[in-house]
Amino acid sequence: MAYNHGREKKKWRIWKEAEEKILRKCGVDESVIEQIRIDDRTDFNSNRRFYRWTNDIAEYLEGMADKEQQAEVKTVADLLDEIENENLYLALAKVDRRTLQIILLKMQGYSTKKIAPIVQLTTVAIYARLDHLRKKLKNFKR
Repeated sequence: MAYNHGREKKKWRIWKEAEEKILRKCGVDESVIEQIRIDDRTDFNSNRRFYRWTNDIAEYLEGMADKEQQAEVKTVADLLDEIENENLYLALAKVDRRTLQIILLKMQGYSTKKIAPIVQLTTVAIYARLDHLRKKLKNFKR
């Protein structure tokens, strides 16, 4: 499901207003409340960019999995065996097995939520591993 910025912004605003109401009841100074709002808004924007990016990557990987209906790749070893480009093979051979397992499961159509319990990681950790791999392969020459 795509990240819905409008819905998330509305939820954030409702949460923020309720929090500020409690802070005012407790006698917290308005300047402190404003600083908290600014910090929380910065955090919200950072998360928004992250979730949009991860959604784009997930859609890209799912699209690749749909296009690549080759021989059934069932293990990490099969995944590495299917790579024809030697440089890419060498780069991926250095990646830890758990990250390769995540890629394999993504290729098989699993969602990040379903992958998390299989590899015993949180969804955030999975996104982080995919981000690290993307950065590692960013300058990869075909």
